[in-house]
Amino acid sequence: MLFRLILLFTLLPLIDFAILLKIGSHIGFKYTLAIVIGTGFTGAYLAKREGRHIISRIRSDIGQGRMPADELLGGLCVVVGGAFLLAPGIITDVLGFFLVLPITRIPFINAIKNKFRKMLTEGNIWFYFGR
Repeated sequence: MLFRLILLFTLLPLIDFAILLKIGSHIGFKYTLAIVIGTGFTGAYLAKREGRHIISRIRSDIGQGRMPADELLGGLCVVVGGAFLLAPGIITDVLGFFLVLPITRIPFINAIKNKFRKMLTEGNIWFYFGR
């Protein structure tokens, strides 16, 4: 798992940079810079908006005595997606938009829940209750 994360955090920026260079050679530096800045601002706005919606749903669920599991996972997706959108690059922007937008966030939430469910049934998660 750690190796995959290291690989992800080293290869993804390199691939994104190469794609940006290729786009820049076709459409020019100014337009490429405008795309990077535009997606950054759009991503920050969307992440902030969705974050507020999720916080209000979490408060509502807690007020009604329900566990806000899906909303917490949605909040995680929005935070990660917002970080991806602030990072320059086409791949990170696409992933960020998928994680931030509500309709495309659902498959990610389901995948995280299935992963947790699998880890629990296989005994890979331990709970420690200390005093």
